[in-house]
Amino acid sequence: MLALVLLPGRLLALPANKPVPGYVRVRIETSQGPIIVSVDTRRAPKTSANFLAYVDDGRFDGTTFYRAARRKSAPTYGLIQGGIDMDARRSIPPVVHEPTTRTGIHHLDATLSMARPDRPNSAMGNFFMTIGATPTMDARGTYIGYAAFGHVVGGMDTVKRILALPTGGGTGAMRGQMIRQPVRIIRAVRLDGKPQPTGRIKPWLMGLNRKK
Repeated sequence: MLALVLLPGRLLALPANKPVPGYVRVRIETSQGPIIVSVDTRRAPKTSANFLAYVDDGRFDGTTFYRAARRKSAPTYGLIQGGIDMDARRSIPPVVHEPTTRTGIHHLDATLSMARPDRPNSAMGNFFMTIGATPTMDARGTYIGYAAFGHVVGGMDTVKRILALPTGGGTGAMRGQMIRQPVRIIRAVRLDGKPQPTGRIKPWLMGLNRKK
């Protein structure tokens, strides 16, 4: 699979099987199959560093994809969301928001972006992937939008399978969108460069050895 990335004046094809300068690939192994994402460290450096910190610390390992938001008019399009959900034990401090107006990374098909509460500079360890272009997620006027920071370059078939899973529950904007049997994220590992763990404590792992 090749992801076509729009850059000023040109299109860049991001492959799943080899590194590209300025991008770091991450393999997300799930119970539905693998997904490979390419993180744009040049145009969205802060958001990319935040995501990679979660990867290198193993903070995504054992979490889930828990949301599948399908469009009512076109159910095969929408987004899936995963990460630490509400598990504060896995969180690190929020990242400074990098809007699409600054990065130039727009919410096209197969875009990787950060989920956040309804306030700026609040994204932590939850992310989403788009199936189909979602321009309503881009910043415009006083609306800050969401921080897109990469693209899915492999495993879109897995992404689409997750989108199609039965959903229900949820409240507010997520009403009816919670995956009934969340998809397990077995582990996430970087494929390019050397891991740079934060060295922070890992409270969610405490006591595991004593239980064995």
